[in-house]
Amino acid sequence: MIKISDLTIPLSYNIDLLKEIAAKKLKIEKNRIINVSIAKKAVDLHDKQNINFKMNLVVAVSGNEDDIPALRYDNSISKEMKFYYSVPKWNRQKERPIVIGCGPAGMFAALILAQAGAHPILLERGLDVDSRRQKVKRFWQTGVLDANTNVQFGEGGAGTFSDGKLKIGAKDYRKMKVLSEFVGAGAPPEIMYLDKPHIGTDNLGKAVKRIREKIISFGGEVRFNATLTDILIKEGRVTGVGYLENGVYTEVPADDVVLAIGHSARDTFEKLLSSGVKMEQKAFAVGTRIEHPQTLINKIRYGDFAVHPALGAADYKLVVHLKSGRGVYSFCMCPGGTVVSAASEQNGITTNGMSEFARDGKNANSALLVALEKADFGSDHPLAGVAFQRKLEKAAFAAGGGGYKAPVQRLEDFLNKRSTVVFGSVLPTYLPGTQFAEVDSYMPDFAANSLRSAISEMDVWMPGYAYPDALLTGAETRSTSPVRITRGENLEAVGIKGLYPCGEGAGYAGGIISAAVDGLRCAEHILSK
Repeated sequence: MIKISDLTIPLSYNIDLLKEIAAKKLKIEKNRIINVSIAKKAVDLHDKQNINFKMNLVVAVSGNEDDIPALRYDNSISKEMKFYYSVPKWNRQKERPIVIGCGPAGMFAALILAQAGAHPILLERGLDVDSRRQKVKRFWQTGVLDANTNVQFGEGGAGTFSDGKLKIGAKDYRKMKVLSEFVGAGAPPEIMYLDKPHIGTDNLGKAVKRIREKIISFGGEVRFNATLTDILIKEGRVTGVGYLENGVYTEVPADDVVLAIGHSARDTFEKLLSSGVKMEQKAFAVGTRIEHPQTLINKIRYGDFAVHPALGAADYKLVVHLKSGRGVYSFCMCPGGTVVSAASEQNGITTNGMSEFARDGKNANSALLVALEKADFGSDHPLAGVAFQRKLEKAAFAAGGGGYKAPVQRLEDFLNKRSTVVFGSVLPTYLPGTQFAEVDSYMPDFAANSLRSAISEMDVWMPGYAYPDALLTGAETRSTSPVRITRGENLEAVGIKGLYPCGEGAGYAGGIISAAVDGLRCAEHILSK
């Protein structure tokens, strides 16, 4: 197999055209091309008058590959290197490893442990994904929050209610194992080669359910509604865990515990800290969600190609470094999606974005976040960032008038520091509902002013971005963990053998893929002992 990199491909292409382009690049007859597949595909926006795709192709040819001269002199042509992930084997007969949390990190740690024959026990405080969807839907419709099963907690983790973006910039080869497992669980096959792959919230639920079934098929066990209460430690080593399952307390012995609790398990952070688990503050960011018409974002990004069917809904990524030293950036941009309530504690508002695979909603939304510094927390306590989040979420809840209605403001009104009294052309997608309120009523002054300055600069980079009727819905507080549970090079918690802080909640990942990869690494270390 031969890999051809960095090809320019027209938007309207077919397999026959790809074979023709490949043959021309290889300087061979087209009839020698047996098969061609896409290894990487990205939209090339360098020339908006002539938008194309950039692709890497993998080609099978008849005859001897070594007689193709292009292989010897063209650096963009090489032999294809096949990916292979070898699951280590479980060689011990001691206690079964325990995994806490069924987000991407915990789910993939449990999967590898199960495939290795270690028969892991996976504990999740929330419910299975089907029951979870019912709970979340009820919350969005009625404002009745379940503190254990919500957008943050339950099978699949917080990413289950998102766009399902799979950021694959990391060089770690394990990402291919994660992608292939998702495809095997029913995710769209194109996630294997798209430059910006996404699964969509509609497909994610189905995929995590099938991965859970796979864990069980290999001898693993998954227990829902099981909330961690204790990490049992003796002489600097984990000896087991205690948890509540349906109100019944149980202790399970264990030599290895993967702690993949997610970035919103605040009560668990407090219990771990009191148990002697070392943790530290970690910088994060806060802000709001911004909604634009998706057609506007398409036009800004794609120009006259905005309606081309091969392109779909446009996304964007913006970063501004202000003179004040603050960084402001877009995050978790959801084309054709909705803004959702992601609360996990009573009387607090936090938002997130969500898209289905089709990305065919009327609005585009993204978080606009202001980077925080540890000095902003006002304390050196390890959980000061959590306190900062809570204070902001409660302020947003009060600004929204209660009932988990979110404060919302037109962008033009925000930029001019005036109240919004009527919606324009953009209507909010957030449920359970919204209430007009100024961003300044719940956001710290430095953050609100940073957003104003940054949006003006963003409008220079994307003319039309400061669309007057765009909506700001707040507050966005859970983009990443405000805590890092410290661990050593062996991935074990500092001073506690057998405890593996893992994933985004522990401060070692930032998204579905990186969290899943961290889960694989922790599982591999357990298996190598």
